[in-house]
Amino acid sequence: MTKKWFQIGLVSIFLLSLALRFWGLERFNTLVFDEIYYAKFGNDYLTGVPFFDGHPPFGKLVIALGIWLGKHVPWSYEVNGLTGALMSPVAYRWMNAFTGSFIPLLVAGIAYQLSHRRSFGLIAGLFTALDGIFIVEARYALINQYIVICGLLGQFLLLLALNKKNQRRHVYLAVAGIAFGASIATKWNGLWYLLGAYSLWILAWGFEIIRSLASKNETDEDYEHKLSNKAFGSQIATKYWAKADQVSSYARISPLQNLTQLNIFHVAIYLGIIPVIIYSIIWIPHLLLDTRYNFIEVHKQILGFHERMGGNNASVHPYCAAWYKWPLMTRPMAYYYQTAQSFQDPLPVFGPPLPQGAGKVIYDVHAMGNPFLWWSGFAAIIFLCGMLVWVFVRKVVAPWVEQERLVIPLTIDTWIALYLVVNYLVNLMPWVKVIRCLFIYHYMTGVVFAFMAIAWVVDQCIRSYRVSLRAAGVTITFLIIGAFIFWLPIYLGLPITSEAYKLRMWFTSWI
Repeated sequence: MTKKWFQIGLVSIFLLSLALRFWGLERFNTLVFDEIYYAKFGNDYLTGVPFFDGHPPFGKLVIALGIWLGKHVPWSYEVNGLTGALMSPVAYRWMNAFTGSFIPLLVAGIAYQLSHRRSFGLIAGLFTALDGIFIVEARYALINQYIVICGLLGQFLLLLALNKKNQRRHVYLAVAGIAFGASIATKWNGLWYLLGAYSLWILAWGFEIIRSLASKNETDEDYEHKLSNKAFGSQIATKYWAKADQVSSYARISPLQNLTQLNIFHVAIYLGIIPVIIYSIIWIPHLLLDTRYNFIEVHKQILGFHERMGGNNASVHPYCAAWYKWPLMTRPMAYYYQTAQSFQDPLPVFGPPLPQGAGKVIYDVHAMGNPFLWWSGFAAIIFLCGMLVWVFVRKVVAPWVEQERLVIPLTIDTWIALYLVVNYLVNLMPWVKVIRCLFIYHYMTGVVFAFMAIAWVVDQCIRSYRVSLRAAGVTITFLIIGAFIFWLPIYLGLPITSEAYKLRMWFTSWI
């Protein structure tokens, strides 16, 4: 794929993302789901009304900026005063719709930086653009997507820094630290993106120490030659995946191998001190507005808020979903549900829904992912875990048992697998010990790595010399596209019949 077509593909993905987020953005002239908090809090920042929220302020400040800019635009839509000021719903939603459109590009950029394969980047970006929960979150004044935007931006800039040297590397690292700080300043679980960077850095140094010990009896030139040898560095790819003319692409060096060029001071300053400083600075506007709590006390209040939320079961909230329910999407949640008698009736934005069975037309905004994308993405993560275990057993454990010289074959695809699996796990596993009520949107920070995992599998299949694998890659792609089209009405809140609604609710736990 040429650079020109790669750029055209990225622009097309961005335009698709914009269209999906802005089309009918004015629909439902009310506050949808947690807009009752965040849209109002955003306006409170502008009107000087103190308030307490159970999360740091960055997401609400961005919404406030959108409202402020939106007031200078003559929106020709209906208005409401539910935020505390008279405005169109587009005024408090447009910023989320705009910024959320960049998430597929960030995913595409990370995939490309990891592999230097444009096809992998485009497939990863396209799959992300076709996911439902990211569309839903971007169409309303909610804050979860800002954890992902800033966290992925930090990861992308870190990869860019690893591909640079000297002064430019320091600039990228500094901006990455700023992005990580903003992610944490949206919700505390933004810290997992930073934890992923730490984990990969520790792993890279661990591999470097093992490599040094294993190669003490041979020159660095001999070792590097062995690393670049096709039979050594790309045997997995050539045997199972790649066409003969594509083997050389697997011998490239992953930017993650350059993690060992970052010492403890780089990590402490750029991925430690800078995020803490940015996190603290972002709190200043809120602390100036609400003087009841200082910086320390407000964090105690937030911690107490989450501790008081109760257990993770339906008695606390009907849509509580423990962490193990997220990968298979067994409990998505409805952000908005109303009924009407006919398609010609006004949009039912105020008042209770019609009695059970009386509504023939349903308006449903369902925070659920693209089922085939989520399921295949989880399967891809399991596959990558198996691949890493196979590499470890075959190339580390077996030589050690047979008392042969230890060599760790870290090909570019092994590094990609490590990156995706590590980041996926560090964004999922911390929730295991959390006992408060959780929701499926907490999985957004980790599921993007599952998107990249299935994109990697599809890219490998399509590039394979085996017809069966190429057919499998194309089939998976069309299943994801078809699922997106099928469930699109409940992502956008389009009016559908009760029969069409039931057709899309495959499991009772989805309702």
